[in-house]
Amino acid sequence: MTAPTGVLPDSDLRAMIDAGAIAADRPVTDDQVQPASLDLRLGTQAIRVRASFLAGRDRTLAERLSEFEMHRFDLTEGAVLEKGCVYVVPLMERLALPRDVSAVANAKSSTGRLDLLTRTIADGGTEFDRVAPGYSGPLYAEICPRSFSVLARTGMRLNQIRFRRGHATLDDAALAALHAQEPLVDRDAVIDGGLAFSVDLKPTDDTLVGYRAKPHTGLVDLDRIAGHNPADYWEQVHTDNGRIILDPGAFYILVSREAVTIPPDHAAEMAPYLAMVGEFRVHYAGFFDPGFGHASAGGRGARGVLEVRCHEAPFALEHGQIVGRLVYERMAARPERLYGAGIASNYQGQGLKLSKHFKM
Repeated sequence: MTAPTGVLPDSDLRAMIDAGAIAADRPVTDDQVQPASLDLRLGTQAIRVRASFLAGRDRTLAERLSEFEMHRFDLTEGAVLEKGCVYVVPLMERLALPRDVSAVANAKSSTGRLDLLTRTIADGGTEFDRVAPGYSGPLYAEICPRSFSVLARTGMRLNQIRFRRGHATLDDAALAALHAQEPLVDRDAVIDGGLAFSVDLKPTDDTLVGYRAKPHTGLVDLDRIAGHNPADYWEQVHTDNGRIILDPGAFYILVSREAVTIPPDHAAEMAPYLAMVGEFRVHYAGFFDPGFGHASAGGRGARGVLEVRCHEAPFALEHGQIVGRLVYERMAARPERLYGAGIASNYQGQGLKLSKHFKM
């Protein structure tokens, strides 16, 4: 019998662990398994490199390291990853994928909200965050802190990986049918290569619309949850006219105008909109697990947090401007646990919110 296509749920991930398709230097723990993804853990060593790079076709990353390596250091007791520098960290997990299963990785939500660029590299890879069907080998994280230097340790989980069998993405017709069956957004849906979302710059009860990272701050200790004063790292962004001017090079945390839901038998990923709409980019750490914002997992819709960086010229961002889209994918099966239901889910029902490292 042909195995179902789609994003593999938690039950399939556990089966892959049991079969050795997912293995690790230390046993994979149950709390690494999310509804439709697996958290990846930093290994014991970090390697400072002079530039970002990929392994390249038919090459291993270990073979290429000699071209870029500057020095190595231990992460076991914790070490500082400095702002503006590039590091490669071997991950604890390794893969031996079936021929019909591929993988896609991305930064976890909290990682993206720290402007901590984290990408996954596989041997033979010609793209970041993409693992070919049937891949067998190690995984590495490339880490580049861009707004804050961070204190990192072995075992930390900065990125996650999901596995897919066959084609899973919904085209616009299928997405419109799903929205008609079960509203995916709390307003009229704009569907064009995915479900469009816009920026909220007119909150109903305040003028606070976002945060801008300060240029010179102290360390962020990635183990200190709710242990950092936001005022030491962020400037509040206020407006009363539905417009803000983005400064070139600055990093912002904003929020979508739409509250979205992810049905239990689907997952979604943030993707950019169009490069032609302005001199900025919405960074998309975002992978949305099944149940995000959904009533069956205790949600009533949740807004997407936007990680925005302006490029070469100041840009006027207007309330309601479309800045990105959600690409929905079918699950191969419904997960045993949903996001926000019986698992630690930091952002269920979220609005404008910094990462979990900052005090509320």
